[in-house]
Amino acid sequence: MDLPVIDLRSDTVTRPSKPMKQAMASAPLGDDVLGDDPTVQALEERIAGLLGKEAGLFTPSGTMANQLAIRAVCEAGDEIIAHRDSHIIHYETGAPAALSGCMIAPLDGTGGLFGPEELVAVVRGTDDHNPVDRMVVVENTHNRGGGTPWSLEGFESVAGAAHRHGLHVHVDGARLFNAVAASDYQVSEFTRQADTVSVCFSKGLGAPVGSALVGSRELITRARRFRKMFGGTMRQSGMLAAAALHALDHNLEGLEADHRNARTLAGILEGLDGVVLERPPTEVPSNMVFFGLAEGVDADAFCHHLEREGVLMLSMGPRRIRAVTHLDVDQSDIEAAGAACARTLETLHAARGG
Repeated sequence: MDLPVIDLRSDTVTRPSKPMKQAMASAPLGDDVLGDDPTVQALEERIAGLLGKEAGLFTPSGTMANQLAIRAVCEAGDEIIAHRDSHIIHYETGAPAALSGCMIAPLDGTGGLFGPEELVAVVRGTDDHNPVDRMVVVENTHNRGGGTPWSLEGFESVAGAAHRHGLHVHVDGARLFNAVAASDYQVSEFTRQADTVSVCFSKGLGAPVGSALVGSRELITRARRFRKMFGGTMRQSGMLAAAALHALDHNLEGLEADHRNARTLAGILEGLDGVVLERPPTEVPSNMVFFGLAEGVDADAFCHHLEREGVLMLSMGPRRIRAVTHLDVDQSDIEAAGAACARTLETLHAARGG
């Protein structure tokens, strides 16, 4: 008999609930290319207001939202400053170079974070030999950094330094609402110092598709044209916008439960021989658990054997694993996943003669 699958590869694997599907089916529709889909308009107004900006733009993906911000702000030959583990570097297929002709100056920093000193150190002068520094990208929470949220003070210090040097501040907020759930600030407090922000509805919020870019009315008008150019304009996309609106109404509070489940999973993994947590269970910051495997245990092999136990996780390197909690898994799933990890490690240790 097939085992039920507990999918911890990402929070992108969530599926629409029955109430969300009902909201999608009953959404008033128009043609967004012609500018008259009322549900899309309602979502764009809602998300812009929530994030404290003048206007919003519904997009098929977070990658497109990020790239629209870059294309709307930068010129070919410009430079973007971002942490070296940023999503725009690792997971957007070289799009800053391909679509906007931009370079990236990578920064170091623990957990995907950096300070104003690191930022200012790479800002170039106005010599004609240099590319023009145009934008800084801050990712909150930071995926490859372990799901780390920025503090309000840390972000404001970086944004302030960026603005003093004439840089546009873009927040890649694919999991911004996770950051808010893990921190002591409201979302509009954090975004106050940002010029543009992207947010994703299809991760922790559980919608099937969609992200948004918010910013000034002038910038969003420009980004809307590039959305058409990039092939991202949709027709009766109000069905998808309705899912995002439902998520904003009903799924924000569940993010705290996802974070608790992540800490529970980390607590189980901490007791397993051959697992090295990147952070103690009490310090897991949001809905991501990163852990290493002992010497000689391959991450791909671990994930392959774990799948046979009905649990899916993601290899992030030769011996690095990521597990992401979300609204489609509960505490019993987490306990079952932990037990499956223990059995998988026993199998791998036995195969090595350990």
